[in-house]
Amino acid sequence: MTLIIGTLLFGMYRQLMNEQELQTDQHLASEKARYQQMAMTLDRRSFGIQVKTADPNTALVVWRNSFDLVGALSFIPDDMPMLPQTREFPILTGGPDKLHILTGGLVMTRYGPVLIATRTDQLGTLIERFINVAITALMLAIVLTLALGYLFSKAILRRLVQYNRLSRLIEKGEYSTRLPVSWRQDEFDMLAVKFNGVLDTLENNLTAVRGATDNIAHDLRTPLSHLRIGLEQLPDKTSQELPEACAILTEELDHCLATFDAMLSLTRIEEGQQTLELQDLSIKDMCEDLFEMAEAMAELNQQTLLLSTGEDIKVTGDKYLLFQALFNLVDNAIKYAGDGATIEIVQTGREIQIRDNGPGIPSEAKDRVFERLVRLDPSRHNKGTGLGLSLVKAILVRHNAKVTLSDNQPGLVVRINF
Repeated sequence: MTLIIGTLLFGMYRQLMNEQELQTDQHLASEKARYQQMAMTLDRRSFGIQVKTADPNTALVVWRNSFDLVGALSFIPDDMPMLPQTREFPILTGGPDKLHILTGGLVMTRYGPVLIATRTDQLGTLIERFINVAITALMLAIVLTLALGYLFSKAILRRLVQYNRLSRLIEKGEYSTRLPVSWRQDEFDMLAVKFNGVLDTLENNLTAVRGATDNIAHDLRTPLSHLRIGLEQLPDKTSQELPEACAILTEELDHCLATFDAMLSLTRIEEGQQTLELQDLSIKDMCEDLFEMAEAMAELNQQTLLLSTGEDIKVTGDKYLLFQALFNLVDNAIKYAGDGATIEIVQTGREIQIRDNGPGIPSEAKDRVFERLVRLDPSRHNKGTGLGLSLVKAILVRHNAKVTLSDNQPGLVVRINF
């Protein structure tokens, strides 16, 4: 701000100087023309009278008549230029301001050279006053700028100190801490909003990690406990009981390994580490293969599995992964719909629906079931890894497909749109 004010004041100073110089030049030019015209029209004596009686407030005129000087001054300085060229020169007076500064030049007439000058020391006084005022204004601007800068820096520093204090709390593990957002909506508030969003994501991820850790510990504790008990009892088994005991232990161990294998597969799919073997696939053919594989499972549970297909549509994808995702959905429907339920596989264009008339899923849990290790069975007695629907979503996302859950009243409808 100080620089801007200084630049404006300097511009005004230059404008004032140029304007005053222009007025002086125009005034001297008009006086030059007037005296040249008088010399052309008046005789020598009349011309001398005009010079002698010239108003000193208009111009100071001096003419050398033979050997005498006529006019407002008692001398003509040496080396005075011809107008429009001018030169400044001082004179002494008897008034309170003894020294005056004049600006003028010579005019050649038929009666000889005439000095025409005008006072410019008033201009110097005006300029000096202007400079004093400008310096005062500039100093006030500097003081005001420093004061405002100090207050502004204090406000910024206060907010930075507050942010630093809250950051230390976050470093100590208080992840619920948030940066304050003021009414100003300035850059600091925008930064605080973004940082709070990062903290929200971090807190949600940490909560998910803690939940996943708890779920893994809960799911693996039972089979690991069974393994420990079984291993402790092996020495007491007879040779006839030993194969069966080993088979039971192997089954428990396979369940543990299946959980870890599912988690690794999910991570590889989500992060794009697993290469897709892309090929053109028929949605209708996949639904028919799905029906053939799942029909026997439904019959074992005394359930009815129905298939309805429409226009055949081709999609590009990994046949193994897509079939795995679709089979997981049908397998879940068979597993949780209950005995005697009816399950339908309906294909319409690019959409596949898997419907059942079982108990369904509560509305508040429809989004949670796609999270890792989330199982709606609080006791977690039913065998499973809690990763099936997470794998389904990850596979479909890799294929730019969308999966949604809705009520079938009663039951559940799973929609997959390619």
